[in-house]
Amino acid sequence: MDQNNLPVRLIHTFSITAYNPHKSEWGVAVQSKFLAAAAVVSWAKANAGAVATQSYANVTYGSRGLTMMEEGISAEDTIARLIENDEQMDLRQVGVVDQEGRAAAFTGKKCHAWAGHVVGDGYTCQGNILIPGTVEAMAARFEEVRQGDGELADWLVETLEAGQEAGGDKRGRQAAGVLVVRENGGYGGDNDRYLDLRVDDHPFPILKLKQLVENHHLYFGEVDPDDLVPLVNVAQELQGIMKKTGHFQGEVSGGFDDETRTALRNLVGEENLEERWNGEDKMIDNKVVEYLRDKFSDL
Repeated sequence: MDQNNLPVRLIHTFSITAYNPHKSEWGVAVQSKFLAAAAVVSWAKANAGAVATQSYANVTYGSRGLTMMEEGISAEDTIARLIENDEQMDLRQVGVVDQEGRAAAFTGKKCHAWAGHVVGDGYTCQGNILIPGTVEAMAARFEEVRQGDGELADWLVETLEAGQEAGGDKRGRQAAGVLVVRENGGYGGDNDRYLDLRVDDHPFPILKLKQLVENHHLYFGEVDPDDLVPLVNVAQELQGIMKKTGHFQGEVSGGFDDETRTALRNLVGEENLEERWNGEDKMIDNKVVEYLRDKFSDL
């Protein structure tokens, strides 16, 4: 079967593809009144680029687009090659950012109104069946937030929020997702999937997605050297916490001995915070201490 003329499914949505040159990251964020929309729309690969394929989505645009861009083909030329010979190109919508951060988009003339896109420096916002003004609001928000604090995942979700605030999908809300890749950015450092969070069916999917991103920052975010504290300074408090949880059987003395270290390593691992403390260092991320303090304060 011709890849350009696969059976179509209606994927009406608004999305953004973007590149962060400061960390060499590529990302896609999407919201739609469509179950598990991100599983269809969002594609990204480190050192290749990012693709959002939607409307009557041709999902092969994702894998094929990334392959082309990994070979050095520009975003604009990638889209041209994707839509050529596609008999249903007028129904397609796609946004692309290539390995160098160049952006391009295409909205077929038969996409359901309102449909269109905004292409900026290192990003593109696109959508269909929208309240007019949605993608313009998204572009303006992304331009603003990427000048401030946070990281690409935060900026992408804030961009979705702006789209929703401006009207969003005419049909309502159901699913949202955010995908960010960078070389060796995934768990354990042996893959590029730094962040891949999805809300497949929820009355307020962007709000839930934002909460998931905040949780991801807690568990997997970069440790701030200025937020490290010596373990000996918090040993007594941690021993008290671990006494309550049953991880520590020794005396609450404030000394950070081998028994205390083993108990803390076990507790931190059970709480999935091992990316913030490896069990060997003499310093610990204060976010770990705060998390344990808050979670077990009522025991």
